[in-house]
Amino acid sequence: MSESVKTIGLIAGGMQFPVLVAQGVKAKGHKLVVAGFTGHTNMDVVPLADVWMELKLGKLNKLINYLKSNGVENVIMAGTIEKPKVMDIRHLDMRAVKLVLGKKNRGDSALLNLISGEFDKEGMQVVPAHKFLPELLTPEGVLTRREPDEQEWNDLRFSWKIAKELGRLDVGQCLVVREGVVAAVEALEGTDTAIRRGCEFGGSGCVVVKVFKPGQQEEVDLPSLGMDTLKIMAEGKATCLGIEAGKSLFFDREAALEFADKAGISIVGLHSNFPADSS
Repeated sequence: MSESVKTIGLIAGGMQFPVLVAQGVKAKGHKLVVAGFTGHTNMDVVPLADVWMELKLGKLNKLINYLKSNGVENVIMAGTIEKPKVMDIRHLDMRAVKLVLGKKNRGDSALLNLISGEFDKEGMQVVPAHKFLPELLTPEGVLTRREPDEQEWNDLRFSWKIAKELGRLDVGQCLVVREGVVAAVEALEGTDTAIRRGCEFGGSGCVVVKVFKPGQQEEVDLPSLGMDTLKIMAEGKATCLGIEAGKSLFFDREAALEFADKAGISIVGLHSNFPADSS
């Protein structure tokens, strides 16, 4: 039996992800209500919307009322938003201020979980974007022609445990390591800047690991990989990337893997039991 038609609310940020999600939603015949943010949203999503509204960042109450008034049943969050601008108190309405300032932990996952909870309270369930794009999930195993060498496997095992612990603390999703030494930890600056910094300090041969944070909601935030990250790795002479399989998004996979092969970068989709199940 086919899935019943629903009204889906898409909170759209930057980059290609919200456009891909919108295409996936429309391909299944659903009504699409899109909310975008001035200076942040990829405007290519607009022609795909049945209903469109542009808001300023931090206007949570206006966003919720807009989605509710259009009969939204499920909400999807997709695309990048600059967190420093989101956290600027000058941008927040009273509902957002009460939500954010009432919590000590203001890490990415904590904030997204809080916002997700507000939608749930209003009867709009947040659903994972990859529900409409399952092909974007990273597969398990070595994805490139070159497998990691012994040192790279050692660094992957070493990095995984640290990255998971940092994720549990809601610090970041990404770690850069060179021969058992941590060169960079992702924080507010984001993955790509952390990789640049890590390669600058670590030099040629760095290993990058991206994990799904323990306690993170799959509905609102998954680690991702695409061409931009691989180009930054190549520029910094990083040689290996491990990313959690099944709980991360891999954009432009075919082209990205071709690029990685040419650059000599090994990419591995790591099982959630790694490194316990590794040799």
